[in-house]
Amino acid sequence: MTASTRIDGGPATAHASFASSACSLTEILAKRQLTPHFQVVYDMMRNRVYGHESLIRGPDDTLLRTPDALFSEARRQGLQPQLELASAHAAVQAFAAQEGAGHLFINMSATAIVHHWLQWRDEMPARLFGATGLDPERIVLELTETDPVVPHLPVLTEAFAMLRAYGVRIALDDYGVGHSSLQLWSEVRPDLVKIDRYFFHGIATDDRRQKMVRAVLAVAQCFSTAVIAEGIETAEDLACVRDMGIRYAQGWMLGRPNAKIQPHILDAAAHTLATRKVGHATDRAGTAASLRLDAPVLRPDHTNDDVHKLFDEHKALHAVAIVDDANCPVGIINRRDFSERYAQRYTRELFGRNPCATFMNTAPVLVELSVSIDQLSHVLISEDQRYLMDGFVITRDGAYDGLGTGEALVRSVTEMRIEAARYANPLTSLPGNIPISQHIAALVEQGSDFVTCYGDLNNFKPFNDVFGYWRGDDMILLCAEVIRAHCDPQRDFVGHVGGDDFVVLFRSPDWHDRAQRIIAEFNARAIALYDDAGRSNGGIEAEDRYGVPRFFPFVTIGIGALLVRPATCGRLRPEDIASAAAHVKHKVKHGNLSLVTEPYVDLALLT
Repeated sequence: MTASTRIDGGPATAHASFASSACSLTEILAKRQLTPHFQVVYDMMRNRVYGHESLIRGPDDTLLRTPDALFSEARRQGLQPQLELASAHAAVQAFAAQEGAGHLFINMSATAIVHHWLQWRDEMPARLFGATGLDPERIVLELTETDPVVPHLPVLTEAFAMLRAYGVRIALDDYGVGHSSLQLWSEVRPDLVKIDRYFFHGIATDDRRQKMVRAVLAVAQCFSTAVIAEGIETAEDLACVRDMGIRYAQGWMLGRPNAKIQPHILDAAAHTLATRKVGHATDRAGTAASLRLDAPVLRPDHTNDDVHKLFDEHKALHAVAIVDDANCPVGIINRRDFSERYAQRYTRELFGRNPCATFMNTAPVLVELSVSIDQLSHVLISEDQRYLMDGFVITRDGAYDGLGTGEALVRSVTEMRIEAARYANPLTSLPGNIPISQHIAALVEQGSDFVTCYGDLNNFKPFNDVFGYWRGDDMILLCAEVIRAHCDPQRDFVGHVGGDDFVVLFRSPDWHDRAQRIIAEFNARAIALYDDAGRSNGGIEAEDRYGVPRFFPFVTIGIGALLVRPATCGRLRPEDIASAAAHVKHKVKHGNLSLVTEPYVDLALLT
């Protein structure tokens, strides 16, 4: 290697190398020598590749091979917009040529976006992405944090409005570092936010990082923004991120950047997601069975001396259940209560040989083994608080099966409430995506027939734009209230995906009537949230997504209903059911209908 090409040489050699690289950047742009490398972005909810991010590279035999070197030199020469434009063109062309699936993520700085917007205005989307015929709805433009954004915000919002009208989605890159901010998030209203890799390095064992990410997720939930976790490099971090409810992930654990598009995530990542279960249990751990303690029983004809002997032999036993000849509980005797009475003077002599019913509680709390912890929460607020001392009797089909303690019940209900709050929608307090998927999985595992109803509101956005988000929140809360009112809490599950999207998992046999009542009541009550002019006109005047003023009738709800019969299907996954339900909802939306019903069809059985 000659002195003129040594990277680690003195000032003279460094200057020569820099000058050489400076000249070659113009040549690279002129000869179109940029090569995009694609890194997979994975949808963990639906278990499929969501898209690929384009990471640009220069020629291998130059000093400008790496992105850092390329863009540093471009900024030095004032060629940053030109380099980013060339990078975007190279990415779209290569992605289209390889017939890449899903979305294409393209990085662009505020400087370049403002430059091209001021240069081209309305022609900007076509100039950036229109050369190859790639559907613009498959393009995600990532706003990078390489330079300050706030000074450009007024111009950026204009440019983004045009890009969105063209179909392009907007994402914030590397959120949490650099120039990213809540102000930027609020003004840009991105469709996706990429949280910087710093927050996910070792997150599985770092409580501080988990708290910071949860804070960002709370903001994302408020803005109804999807989140992508960047820089996932270990199986533990991948499982942790998935369990926190983050839908999308990207990093070396899932796939490294490569000039050839990767159609699947790496086997190790797929194995991790398939075998490491989500932290929320949907089976035994979510029922009274998880509280069950093995404990001996006594019959009503056993004496108080027998009770005393039993407690003496089992030091940890907090109570003993009394069962009849059919093994059905008829009472419970609390250890502390009994011991205090038995220790009193002459009690043993007077009552020792008497039947144990003398000191037993004849109305114990009985809990069936399969009852969910959530359903047990009513015990905590009942007037009879003796369960805190006595505990409760667990039964199987009415027969004695074990005991449970009040302490364990309080702890389990509290943990369940905390977990539910983590994934609940902050506005309606209804369960979000993760609990919805878990409930679907539980129904599938039980083999129960159920109906997945996916509903959203028609004409909600213009209503929200005209009356403001406070009134928009009132509309969302009204929808939640109406849906809850027409569902059976013992049979049906109500979830809030986000925004104006709701999911109801019906097991009530009269679900169709319930769905129709939801539609009728909501549509009638929604009118009251308009002002006098809106009510008299039958709707409002507002701008559509293209900025064109037009008339929008009252907000109404549409429901797509998917009938799921696990016994007639092969391997069912929650994401497949959610996707199919969304498809039915799409028919409702575009057919201007109120309710569409379709059976779930397992495509695997048709091939």
